[in-house]
Amino acid sequence: MSRSPLHESLVAEDLAEIIAQPLPWEQLSGKRVLVTGASGFLGKYLVRTLLQINATGRLSTPIEVLGMVRDKVRAEQEFSGLIDSEHFALLPWDLSRMESPSIGDVNYVLHAASPASPKNYATDPIGSLLPNVTGTVALLSAWSASLHPDRFLFVSSGEVYGSVQPDTVLTETTFGSIDPTDPRSCYAEGKRTGEALTVAWGRQHALHTSIVRLFHTYGPGLAEDDGRSFADFTYQAARGAPLTLTSDGSALRTYCYVTDAVTAIFTVLLQGASGAAYNVANVNAEVSILELVELLIALFPERKLAISRNSPATNYLPSSHSRLATSVQRLNELGWAPRVGLAQGFQRTVLSLA
Repeated sequence: MSRSPLHESLVAEDLAEIIAQPLPWEQLSGKRVLVTGASGFLGKYLVRTLLQINATGRLSTPIEVLGMVRDKVRAEQEFSGLIDSEHFALLPWDLSRMESPSIGDVNYVLHAASPASPKNYATDPIGSLLPNVTGTVALLSAWSASLHPDRFLFVSSGEVYGSVQPDTVLTETTFGSIDPTDPRSCYAEGKRTGEALTVAWGRQHALHTSIVRLFHTYGPGLAEDDGRSFADFTYQAARGAPLTLTSDGSALRTYCYVTDAVTAIFTVLLQGASGAAYNVANVNAEVSILELVELLIALFPERKLAISRNSPATNYLPSSHSRLATSVQRLNELGWAPRVGLAQGFQRTVLSLA
């Protein structure tokens, strides 16, 4: 897939920022790392970070990167220019299948394959569940059969916390209820089950497994058909189109730029405790949906952006949470802190679409 030179320049800056962080990257020297969901928004950044570390020559032995994707043709387009690297290979596989993939000997697994868009909860609830449940079992089974299974990280979501009061601060041990028959619960229950499987597998087999719970994460490469409001706003702003609100805009959300999220993921992979979960959010970047729209209008005055209002799409199942106040103290204790503010992050995201 062709990207603009500005997009590639911004992503290159992002990758440089990530690998400049003082993490024990040398742990990955000579290791084989599997990234699932490799052609997705987050997966692409994870893969490209690993390949960029190789490109710097900082490790004594390069990382062998294996990207698991559902559509190999699309992935080859996404990774155009990188696919010929001798240290990178694509593995076509659908984690909805009821069998384990042949991954060979893999040391580290970053399991990031999961549809995150609420539109999928209505149109393909089974496809939202299975990669997190049967897919996680398949990966854990294949990884633990490796000669040296070092670490497995499951990318989860703040959705696992369920229904909580708006003033409840979500630590990693604070949970509300989830109605498993609610159509939207396919994602949250899938993530909860994936977490339980990840921890149980680690305990039963004495292996190192950990979890990150991501809240809203954004940056260059968000899919245009993502369906979440913040993604819609960035594409509308890039086109100079009205920013469409499908609610009163009062719901509060935190927004974490992709470099901070990816740094958090590698922080937990390399330094996190086995069996532990870590919230990943930029608590300094909490605004209402309306305030986010107003910020985008202020960031690009030359585009004369305006607000329009509409009803949500019939196949979109929005969150009922008015706020998810989040604690990231556990992640902070590993040395992580967000570095990209709301204005800078959304400006970079919109500019990447030029």
